[in-house]
Amino acid sequence: MMRSRMSLTVVGAVVALAASAVLAQSGVSVAQPPVRVDQAVEHLGAQVDLPAGAWTDTPLEVELPRVGVYALDADVRGRLSGIPSVNTYISARLWNDTSDSVVPDSERLVNQIIDHNTGDALTGSNQTAPISELVRVDGPTTIRLQARRIDAVGSATVAQIYSDGAGRTSLRFERVSR
Repeated sequence: MMRSRMSLTVVGAVVALAASAVLAQSGVSVAQPPVRVDQAVEHLGAQVDLPAGAWTDTPLEVELPRVGVYALDADVRGRLSGIPSVNTYISARLWNDTSDSVVPDSERLVNQIIDHNTGDALTGSNQTAPISELVRVDGPTTIRLQARRIDAVGSATVAQIYSDGAGRTSLRFERVSR
């Protein structure tokens, strides 16, 4: 019984495929069912310079298409440099543009340099930090990556959210339930 049902299912699929091919060749358009996008990944396409102190919007965002619970995952690459004595860092978070609020618990320390050595030799680093959170939304929602630079001692000469062939900053979502 199970084998004959599988055979009928396979035969039905083959017949439907063949019929679609014949209709397409005859110039008749074949309606396709709408595709539901329940997951996607976006990448930052350019570096973002961070001014001191202020949360800065990046152009990296994802559009959550409908009601549900979504897993959000970001990889955030931060690039810092400064001249000692310096203690500077980059934090990042996920921002809900639709509700104008932070995604709870999404703040992460991305990169920090602390160098109190004497002299004026430039110091710096690149680091990548993950952000993984769940968020429930009531309808289409835009989630954006934000970052800020904090200069605790001295000042950074370069503070950027970075993305290139050596390491991409990305933001991904997947709908995990209704």
